[in-house]
Amino acid sequence: MSVDLSTSLGSLHLKAPTLTASGCAAAGRELAQFGDVATLGAVVTKSIMLQPRSGRATPRMAETPSGMLNSIGLQGPGVEAFIEKDLSWLSQNGVTTVVSIAGETTAEFAELAARLSNVPGIAALEVNISCPNVESRGQVFACDPYAAADVIAAVRREWTSDAPVLAKLSPDVTDIVSIAHSVREAGVDGVSMINTLLGMVIDVDRMKPLLGGRTGGLSGPAIRPVAVRAVYQVHAALPDLPILGMGGIRTGHDALEFFAAGASAVSIGTVVFGDPRAPWRVAEELSSELASRGYSAVRDVIGLAHR
Repeated sequence: MSVDLSTSLGSLHLKAPTLTASGCAAAGRELAQFGDVATLGAVVTKSIMLQPRSGRATPRMAETPSGMLNSIGLQGPGVEAFIEKDLSWLSQNGVTTVVSIAGETTAEFAELAARLSNVPGIAALEVNISCPNVESRGQVFACDPYAAADVIAAVRREWTSDAPVLAKLSPDVTDIVSIAHSVREAGVDGVSMINTLLGMVIDVDRMKPLLGGRTGGLSGPAIRPVAVRAVYQVHAALPDLPILGMGGIRTGHDALEFFAAGASAVSIGTVVFGDPRAPWRVAEELSSELASRGYSAVRDVIGLAHR
């Protein structure tokens, strides 16, 4: 049975339902040795900031049961080098590209949006508001509906491209639906969810936190039920808001859960570290999962768990 895997995130039409997750495949170049990245739904780049950033102290990663903690700290080359090196490579290779941006202040987000607005080759902008706000004692933008909305409104004022804007939401909140409402009212075209959960590992031989940055973001299969719940809740409250779902997806069966919960596409992240072909494999497995249940298109199952 032939299955149509094409889907859409708002005005962004995708030939495949699986994308990379920001931070797990850099800007896609590393995956090119394992498959044609142009055949993926899109490459979501590592979050880029205005200036080069060295990141947090080492060690930066730690394994956990069914997951991984990372404390990279948004290390990157800065937006100018990203445009010259990474974005040009993606464009030359025909890759659908979603650029993730991050900032420490609302003004930084706005400046990034302005700088990228007229750069060709950007299919969508993912605003990583799961970053500490240095103007508010380190509070994460995505943990406060007003701060989250302020960032999106500032980005929207500067973003002159027709490409859709997505807000990346944090699960470390009491009510993720309220955050989704706030960014929707501020002008997003969709949401990416979820980002990692804040966690910690203690080295009991040294009796100190194992990570150099003390805390890190928990990803991998351990967070998948949390992610599915969050996607379900937001889709129930805002059924017309496109959702890019992510969080511990390893198989086509996992991906199908997200689509049934209300996601329109999915990002594949932590599993890529052990299986670089995972974004392609998950799409193939999803096709088999759909065919075995009699569905001819992935669009047919979006939000089906709500009916």
